[in-house]
Amino acid sequence: MVVAATVIPTVTPEYAQRLAYRKNSPHQKIWSLLDQVFDPELPGLTIWDLGILQDVLLAKEIYTIVITLTYSGCPAVDMITQDIQKVLAKHGFNQVKVIISLTPIWTTEMMSPAGKKQLQTLNIVPPEENDVVKCPQCQSTHTKLISQFGSTACKAFYQCQDCQEPFDYFKNF
Repeated sequence: MVVAATVIPTVTPEYAQRLAYRKNSPHQKIWSLLDQVFDPELPGLTIWDLGILQDVLLAKEIYTIVITLTYSGCPAVDMITQDIQKVLAKHGFNQVKVIISLTPIWTTEMMSPAGKKQLQTLNIVPPEENDVVKCPQCQSTHTKLISQFGSTACKAFYQCQDCQEPFDYFKNF
């Protein structure tokens, strides 16, 4: 009898730390509501899974949502801020402010495994520690950098040398 091995997904220490912090927060309802906020440039990728949602605080009946940027000057931050406020207001949380924190500095290690998987469904190669860039179509590692900047500054533009498919690679930061 052959027993199938159970695959245990691994997470980065940075993501594990964020997840533990979230699970111990007294503001679980707010965290859950914020799972409805997506990065406008990456369809289906929540701000949690992207790793930019850092904290939920409550002081004097005002919720403060702390986010960090993937990179300085990210054009999506204004839309994300508005979406956070809209989602929370829709559920009766009208006293909300969003602050952008420069610490901790965002890294791709903060992304969730689900976030990296979502990138793949968008034909965007998720960040790899050693920047080994595999083609999302044929899985070949015979790829070539075309431009350091893809459809957004956080992505690079590549082409597969085997199947000739062009694609974005979410840079490893």
